[in-house]
Amino acid sequence: MRSTYEVADILQRNTGRLEQWVPNLWHLRTLNALSVCRTQALGGHIDVCNNPECGKVNISYNSCRNRHCPKCQGHKREQWIQSREQELFKAPYYHVVFTLPEELNQFCLYKPKVMYKLLFRVAWQVINGFASNGKFLGAQTGMIAILHTWGQNLSFHPHLHCIVPGGGLTQSKKWKSVRGNNKFLFPVKAMSKVFRAKFAGELRKQFTLKDSLFKELFSKQWVVYCKKPFWGPAQVIEYLGRYTHKVAISNHRIKNLENGKVSFTAKDYRKGGKKHIITMNDYEFIRRFCLHILPKGFTRIRHYGILSSSLKKACVPLLQQELGRPLPRENQPLQTGTCFKCKTGKLITIFHFGSRGPPNKKLINMKIEYALNQAF
Repeated sequence: MRSTYEVADILQRNTGRLEQWVPNLWHLRTLNALSVCRTQALGGHIDVCNNPECGKVNISYNSCRNRHCPKCQGHKREQWIQSREQELFKAPYYHVVFTLPEELNQFCLYKPKVMYKLLFRVAWQVINGFASNGKFLGAQTGMIAILHTWGQNLSFHPHLHCIVPGGGLTQSKKWKSVRGNNKFLFPVKAMSKVFRAKFAGELRKQFTLKDSLFKELFSKQWVVYCKKPFWGPAQVIEYLGRYTHKVAISNHRIKNLENGKVSFTAKDYRKGGKKHIITMNDYEFIRRFCLHILPKGFTRIRHYGILSSSLKKACVPLLQQELGRPLPRENQPLQTGTCFKCKTGKLITIFHFGSRGPPNKKLINMKIEYALNQAF
């Protein structure tokens, strides 16, 4: 169902101001793409259902396919989840979050590629280091890491959401579970200290920094959070769907657009996730949204260890054979091209049109008649 209000609505009513409001051309290009997504400006196509009892005609405008667009992520998310489903094996999976302290926010905004790459690399060093240590596991594990940069109020909050299996492959290619009856992955306080030390060391290699900053960084505890393990594949898939192709704010959270202001819902996790309304003017909303536009070409979902592209083809089948595979989800979504009305017929594209819009009804009816004759 289409949301009442959209991010695109905010951008469209400020078209003439965006060039002055955004920090660079890449951000401007991204916002312009979002503002015209699924509008006549991008052209579209006309589909007809080949089911003779349905014959539904649907006019669709093209999407911008930008990864920051709230309207373009659903299909990509489902495709990615189905691919990951094929790689699951019957074992507990843990949700681990690595968060950078706010003292490093300016570095992330100034050198986002450098800082985000460091975050991915160091997070994997921490997980891999603990896993390879015989005191904790003594096996080769894997990790799927997803970069998020936002908080619920669109503030800047760089962190990684990670899925880590509760064990790994030994040198003899056998599964070994983490200790403690799968109640926890690795000691969180120890991971936090190692994360802080390794990241600070990498910072020294990349930047010339004052000693006072390092004292400040080491004076506070860095946040590494590890949830209890998922107890079934359905929970893992639900997690993947929630975090993989998420954008800074979804359209359904926007509740009002009046008097040049934006009102949207946000959860306050300090109060148990209770929802409340945040209101700000258009400029502030767009400024905060731009904080979360990633550098061009930056990969925000990465795979490591036995879940990496180079190893999973050999490792995953071994683990699925030893541990078993979870049952596929029920109620799989409709395949692309299935009629959304009758849910049995296939959609046939009969016409593509440009920014001038769809043709007249007479030409559309001729195209429909021709397409259906060809189908039967």
